Amino acid sequence: MSKRESNNTTGFQIRSLAIPVFVPSLLFSTGEASLIPILPSAAQRLGADLPTAGFIAGLTVMGMVFFDIPSSRIVNRLGERRAMILAAVIASLCITGALFATSIWMLGISVFAAGSMASIFALARHAFLTEFVPFTHRARSLSILGGMFRGGAFLGPMVGAGVVFAFGEHWVYTVGILFCLAAASVLLMVPAGSIQDTPTDTHSSPWRIFAQERGKLSTVGLTSTILAMLRTVRQIGLPLWGLYIGMHPGTVSLFIGIAGALDVALFYVSGQIMDRFGRRWAVVPCLVGMAVTHVALIFAHTPTWFLVVAIAMSLANATGSGVVLTLGADMAPEGQRNEFLAAYRLLVDAGVAVTPVVLSSLTVAITLSGAIGVMAGISLVGAGMGWRYLPKFGIR
Repeated sequence: MSKRESNNTTGFQIRSLAIPVFVPSLLFSTGEASLIPILPSAAQRLGADLPTAGFIAGLTVMGMVFFDIPSSRIVNRLGERRAMILAAVIASLCITGALFATSIWMLGISVFAAGSMASIFALARHAFLTEFVPFTHRARSLSILGGMFRGGAFLGPMVGAGVVFAFGEHWVYTVGILFCLAAASVLLMVPAGSIQDTPTDTHSSPWRIFAQERGKLSTVGLTSTILAMLRTVRQIGLPLWGLYIGMHPGTVSLFIGIAGALDVALFYVSGQIMDRFGRRWAVVPCLVGMAVTHVALIFAHTPTWFLVVAIAMSLANATGSGVVLTLGADMAPEGQRNEFLAAYRLLVDAGVAVTPVVLSSLTVAITLSGAIGVMAGISLVGAGMGWRYLPKFGIR
């Protein structure tokens, strides 16, 4: 625990973070996520085939992974508040570029750049909460932050789909632009002192941190990566399984949306568990629950059981809301937090980025049910690692 964290813990109130952190995070996440429904069709309209359209849609994640390391330098140089403002403004410009794209290349570059801005925004808000929120309130604060991301990921496509039906596809870009600019505007209205800059060690780099903190990253960091991978499997595997058992695509989307709403509604539960009982009591049940529900999915061959399993997955996932953020904050060394969090986020984001490739390869090799079963086994391995290694590094 840093000196800053140990001071004035009784006077700290989580609601003081609402305007400086939570509201801009929700706005920014909603803005970027609103483009998800239209990117594949936008790419196809510019002449892309189906695989290329899928690749274009995935460039946001690739942009995040690519920029995880450079983002630490930018946050160090500008400070958290200015870095978030810059990221939101540039993201709006990137979405504008996507709106006026006349080629696949122009669209792809715009989407990739928007993803890279998400990396800067995410690191800045993560670093600020890590440094200045007292340990007694850390998990709840980061769970709310994770909830803002989930809320944006849920609201963005919903708003985007509504705009497509009401006004047409092109207006979705305008929605994304306005949400990102709204996030920047809120941050500009916030007094500069509300988001203080994190002290940094200018002699460190994320690559040096990888070597220095390899014990933490190869154990607890890998546990977080496995959890992030299982969440990606859930996002991909549920719709694939619904189509595999012959459900109508509209029904699949509806059921996933119902389950997703429950996931968003319960995000604060995890923070309460972690702050009151310890991190292991969120990490391990979440990973075990994800394993069990993925195995259950293999036996769900009717729409009713599909919905039951989807809801159970949401309950399991909700117990781990904010866990990845919280573990990164717990492990980050004082004075090197931006660099450590950049290295940690790179590890987690890389795991997320390779998950679709792993799932597709396993599906080709051993069928979809076999692939889901393998990932469930990996989830149990992650649960065991979490139980074994969190206490080793003083993570209660």
